[in-house]
Amino acid sequence: MGKAATPGITIADFGFGNIKSIQRLFEHIGLEADIVVDPQRARDCDRLVLPGVGAFDSGMAAIVDGGWLDVLNHLALERRVPILGICLGMQLLCRGSEEGSRAGLSLIEADVVAFQLKDAKLKVPHMGWAAVTPTRDNPLLPLGDEEQRFYHTHKYHAVCDSNESVLGIAHYGYDFPSVIRNGNVFGVQFHPEKSHRYGMALLRRFSEVLR
Repeated sequence: MGKAATPGITIADFGFGNIKSIQRLFEHIGLEADIVVDPQRARDCDRLVLPGVGAFDSGMAAIVDGGWLDVLNHLALERRVPILGICLGMQLLCRGSEEGSRAGLSLIEADVVAFQLKDAKLKVPHMGWAAVTPTRDNPLLPLGDEEQRFYHTHKYHAVCDSNESVLGIAHYGYDFPSVIRNGNVFGVQFHPEKSHRYGMALLRRFSEVLR
């Protein structure tokens, strides 16, 4: 068994995602974040970030083959550690995706579907800045009058079983969930590490989520 990581923010490195960029953004706001390849080193962490860029099945294969599955379930369901999935990392938290055939982590009651756009002028992937509107009071997105914009790049989006799981919505042809939650497990479809002050504010709020 590997040496335990220092309690705090841990970024899971299973081969997908802008891991160094996420770490640098945490450091920019004065927070330390450890990048961990060995999942056993993450068992004692206080918060876990699950990044991801790429295909759903490849991401799940990396989690399973890399030994992350049991550790993620331990952190999410037993220790109730706050977990933040980013982009593909968010989609992997769901039950499954139309992009692939593998089962997801099922930590959020949602499925991932392809965009069904009626406007021929809108292209997939959805790529660029989009306002994210909070749908309810929550730890990651403050309610208020200021527009909060985040950088998105994705072909698929989550559909949650319950509106209670949706914390924020964005619009691309139609409204879709961009921030979702199940208890201590959070997911964002956008990239905080590419979203400047809004991304910094969201990561800081995630670091302050109470267990």
